[in-house]
Amino acid sequence: MEIVVRQGDSLWQYSQMFQIRLELITDSNPKVDPNNLFVGQQIRIPGFVAKEYQILPGDSIWRIAQNMNLPLEAMELVNPEINASNLTPGLTIKIPTRIHRRLVESSQRYDYSNLVKDLNRLKELYPFIQVTPIGKTVLGKEIPEIIIGSGEKRVHYNGSVHANEWITSLVIMTFLNDYLLSLINHQPMRGQHAFPLYQNNILSIVPMVNPDGVDLVLTGPPENEPWQKQVVEMNKGSTDFTGWKANIRGVDLNDQFPARWELEKARNPNEPGPRDYVGEKPLSEPEANAMAELTRKQDFARVLAFHTQGEVIYWGFENLEPAESEVIVKEFSKVSGYEPVKTIESYAGYKDWFIQDWQRPGFTIELGFGINPLPMSMFDDIYKKSLGIFLAGLYM
Repeated sequence: MEIVVRQGDSLWQYSQMFQIRLELITDSNPKVDPNNLFVGQQIRIPGFVAKEYQILPGDSIWRIAQNMNLPLEAMELVNPEINASNLTPGLTIKIPTRIHRRLVESSQRYDYSNLVKDLNRLKELYPFIQVTPIGKTVLGKEIPEIIIGSGEKRVHYNGSVHANEWITSLVIMTFLNDYLLSLINHQPMRGQHAFPLYQNNILSIVPMVNPDGVDLVLTGPPENEPWQKQVVEMNKGSTDFTGWKANIRGVDLNDQFPARWELEKARNPNEPGPRDYVGEKPLSEPEANAMAELTRKQDFARVLAFHTQGEVIYWGFENLEPAESEVIVKEFSKVSGYEPVKTIESYAGYKDWFIQDWQRPGFTIELGFGINPLPMSMFDDIYKKSLGIFLAGLYM
């Protein structure tokens, strides 16, 4: 919601008026000098929309403000042209309305277009988040990163590295939406208040690392050639892509990182296909390379990669993980019921590479239990169990 500065206004005054943390308003207006507001300047208030309302007989600005649990001044601020003492039935005014419900719908098949739609809506309502592309896919789709928070510790979450694990993107975006609602509405998540997490962390989220692959699984082959013909050939002539994990070129993105990559290459398929082909060399694919560049640039304190399925948490690699990783994974297990597993015979994954090169905590969380792609009927259970992990990743 946008408001217009009046004589004598301040951002602190707005924070009191709308009961929103001053820092969230400041972060929503990065180009505004808080100490030098000027009359007529537009200010964005996060978590609110200005809804239109038609005046009924007997209405008053005061009564409407009371019903909305807002100070009278807030009503006057968004209706500067209205004479509050002379409201005419039928007149349309604006009412500042706090958002209390999720925008991300947890029942949708979550393809790239739904992700983009949700990100645009969240960015508009909560302008203290930043959404920027980290690179492009093989087919030219931008891979978005969301940044939220103002702290010193940098934490990273990602999902949908594997195409038929697209439900991880929906889980991550649902958490993001709930986190934003908690920040604005001062309601704890599982007893954890969100604002200290915001102050202590900068959270980086790449909710869909593999958009081309996700769309292939959910909507079928691209219409344009040569991709349509090629992916069907790689899929053994089948147009059923529910078992597809790779990117559009048939490369498994979680076998692309330079962490004993040669061991994965030796035992995996030697040509592109639905899963497990490691590519011609590490980081040959634009999606994996974009993740590597992001990780080098951001210098994360820890990373959490969300996959499906198994209800386990992998947390080690070649005994290079720090001692704190075991402390953290025990908390993850406590809040989720998931089983901690230190190592398996697997290499070249994103968290493997992160642990190897930074020797900091890295985790692969396998959400849910069953056969990929997991059905939407499991979403509520998956989210309930994983929510504690999302929060512990920030407060630990």
